[in-house]
Amino acid sequence: MASWVLSECGLKPLPQFWPRPRTGIINPSKPTFLYTNRTLTDLKRLPFDKFSRGCFRERNWGLKVSAPYRVASLDGEEDNKVIGFNGVGEDEETEFDPGSPPPFKLSDIRTAIPKHCWVKDPWKSMSYVVRDVAVVFGLAAAAAYFNNWVVWPLYWAAQGTMFWALFVLGHDCGHGSFSNNNKLNSVVGHILHSSILVPYHGWRISHRTHHQNHGHVENDESWHPLPEKIYKSLDGITKMLRFTVPFPMLAYPIYLWSRSPGKSGSHFDPNSDLFVPSERKDVITSTVCWTAMAALLVGLSFVMGPVQLLKLYGVPYVGFVMWLDLVTYLHHHGHEDKLPWYRGKEWSYLRGGLTTIDRDYGWINNIHHDIGTHVIHHLFPQIPHYHLIEATEAARPVFGKYYREPKKSGPLPFHLIGILIRSMRKDHYVSDTGDVVYYQTDPQHGGSSSE
Repeated sequence: MASWVLSECGLKPLPQFWPRPRTGIINPSKPTFLYTNRTLTDLKRLPFDKFSRGCFRERNWGLKVSAPYRVASLDGEEDNKVIGFNGVGEDEETEFDPGSPPPFKLSDIRTAIPKHCWVKDPWKSMSYVVRDVAVVFGLAAAAAYFNNWVVWPLYWAAQGTMFWALFVLGHDCGHGSFSNNNKLNSVVGHILHSSILVPYHGWRISHRTHHQNHGHVENDESWHPLPEKIYKSLDGITKMLRFTVPFPMLAYPIYLWSRSPGKSGSHFDPNSDLFVPSERKDVITSTVCWTAMAALLVGLSFVMGPVQLLKLYGVPYVGFVMWLDLVTYLHHHGHEDKLPWYRGKEWSYLRGGLTTIDRDYGWINNIHHDIGTHVIHHLFPQIPHYHLIEATEAARPVFGKYYREPKKSGPLPFHLIGILIRSMRKDHYVSDTGDVVYYQTDPQHGGSSSE
């Protein structure tokens, strides 16, 4: 089965190294599919439309935040026996091990996703920007007009959520899933992220590192686990701030300035070890834009008064930070089953991505652009947000037990607060040794070793 490359020319096949499958297209109504050591026998490549055949040659402005198109196989990932989607032979029943190598490849998942899910529509993407910006200004105008303490708490909750929605759209610009035009992505990304005090390029580059190393103990960038040695070197106050709600939900601005414990650097400093020399101009540009927004806010405080600015912007900004930390943490933590983290030869892009968790946010799903549909996003961040749900449904037969069904939410995702608190009490550190490790609990800090 051929692997496929996404470029400005659309999707095109790499040279074949093994025969194409001879059977029909995958049928979601037939859940039983088998793997062999050669290929996925029940999949067939879909034909391409004219758009994907066309090649509009221009400079490749694409941001390098995408899945590798061929992942080195690990020992044990392929076997000569027939393997089912539950990761074991059909003639044996064993307990599912989430840390075991999956019986499928990244290319198998890619092939299962309909071809139109990869298409980026800049007009559609811009329509979401227009919608969100209009709602932001509409909420601010309404709150300023009524200006009473019945309205303000409702405004803060709604506007903090909308700031988070703006961040997600800027996040798509950073991945290049907003459009194929990097100039458009950069302009829109800077406007959206600077408006909520996020340095666009500084964050984009560190977030790229997160995606390229997801699930790796040392190399991951976002909410990665602390090795036991580093954890035990932290003082009591630092442990409390990191593992006691609500303090971790206010960590993002601190992370932008100084990163996580055990790592150094700043998203604002072009000389930080987060960046290579060729990226320094981009970082300076984003830092200047961030500074301009900060200066604008200072000026507005003189025009409308600091209290009014705090009510209109300051409190919603705190709400946005809490949304960001909550969502990003729960996409990698808090599942009822222990999830593995990897080092060394055991880590691969696919295995790291499969430790990501989808979450249901009820009414918020559409507002924050389905960012809770996170597994497919982590494996293929070039897929636009408006195709994530369809792509996930298409890939679920391939994932099998490696996909963890999200717990259904009510209209508002209050159930996630309990999941967050339980995880903070249990998920403290991982062993300093071992290539497949799991979170351990510090009985002195909110939990017991038996949890």
